[in-house]
Amino acid sequence: MTPPATDDQVGRFLTIAETAQLLNVSASQAYALVRSGELPAIKIGAAGHWRIERAELEAFIEARYEEARRMAHWKQAEYEILPELRGDLL
Repeated sequence: MTPPATDDQVGRFLTIAETAQLLNVSASQAYALVRSGELPAIKIGAAGHWRIERAELEAFIEARYEEARRMAHWKQAEYEILPELRGDLL
């Protein structure tokens, strides 16, 4: 396995393989994210090779973190309404 690329080694656009490596997922998982539209990408050239802009990948990652934060807060709030979990038992 090749070592992860540094920011200096990777240009503005990433291949599916580079994206997969940065996300630490398989190429097929990265491709599925692109095909579903969850990870914005463009097709380049006659062969239609997918390219993911670095800024889009960073936005995708940040959005996943934000989603995880919201879910954590929602779950905490869900437990907050239950008196038996707050220690308010009579």
